[in-house]
Amino acid sequence: MKQQIERFSPHQNAKVFGALMAVSSLIIMLPFSLLLFAAAPTQARPPAFFLLLAPLMYLVMGYVMVAVGCAIYNFMFKYIGGIEFQAKTDDA
Repeated sequence: MKQQIERFSPHQNAKVFGALMAVSSLIIMLPFSLLLFAAAPTQARPPAFFLLLAPLMYLVMGYVMVAVGCAIYNFMFKYIGGIEFQAKTDDA
């Protein structure tokens, strides 16, 4: 049975995606920042608050982009239809 997704919740999807982006960027940034601080001379090191700034920016930009994308999808659904998928139910 083919079904279409009629609506995405912009706030909920953006909240989840923003949190995932922040956590994953923090996980990736930590090892690279440790290498950067170990390899760079003291005068050339960036301030440590940049470690927290990158995940915060990923969170904000991820939230905004997904919220806008969901809003555009919800608006366009009535004109072009939605994402279509095929589902199967198991009658046990």
